[in-house]
Amino acid sequence: MTNAEDLTLALRLADEADRISLDRFGSADLKIESKPDLTPVSDADLAVERAIRAVLEAERPGDAVIGEEYGASAVGESARPRRWVVDPIDGTKNFVRGVPVWATLIALFDGDEIVVGVVSAPALSRRWWAATGSGAFSTFQGGPARRIAVSGVSALEDASLSYSDLSEWEAIGKLEEFVGLTRRCWRTRGYGDFYSYMLVAEGAADIATEPELNLWDVAALVPIVREAGGTFTGIDGGAAGPATASALVTNSHLHAEVLRALTTGS
Repeated sequence: MTNAEDLTLALRLADEADRISLDRFGSADLKIESKPDLTPVSDADLAVERAIRAVLEAERPGDAVIGEEYGASAVGESARPRRWVVDPIDGTKNFVRGVPVWATLIALFDGDEIVVGVVSAPALSRRWWAATGSGAFSTFQGGPARRIAVSGVSALEDASLSYSDLSEWEAIGKLEEFVGLTRRCWRTRGYGDFYSYMLVAEGAADIATEPELNLWDVAALVPIVREAGGTFTGIDGGAAGPATASALVTNSHLHAEVLRALTTGS
């Protein structure tokens, strides 16, 4: 399979996910439960992941599937060279409260490389996607695709930073360093979740970072950011890949300085 063929499939999967999730968004009978980690899961999360898995099992039976809600498709299959990684609804807390900032995230690993990424946020009428070597693109309200690129901002004093939750930085003992970084930036906003990273990819923000993430939170974002000209690492500077557990995304111009600020506080 080529990246283009896999991207076409991923976009079709996003269409199906949007149909299910939008129908359940704001529903009076939405069913919500708490997972063992006390985070919420809705019937929409489960239905979207089941639908995506069903299509992949039919059209890519040799590929593994790893999802937030149902785990790896079978014992040992996460070790297959080609692995689809799915977050059926990134931003479930927003989804269940009626906040429209949520999305389905779909990624494809070929070995340790993430070669396809799709982020679909139907309540915002937005979608972003990329395949390795083909550029990053977005649409608004179903309009024509446009190629996106990161900003040219090169000084922290001119930079816009987006983040998710201060308590996560406190939990890892990095609150002082993170707050110090925010004070050096021109502007900070808590857009959170996938949205922070897509804003960097399209040049509307310059820095996005979170200290604790799961693979399905991150995978789909990586090729979009990189194809848009950005840099995606962990907060320790490590390369984004199967073991990624945090995220630092910048427009590339600012990456070294932001990494230094988070590492040393200077």
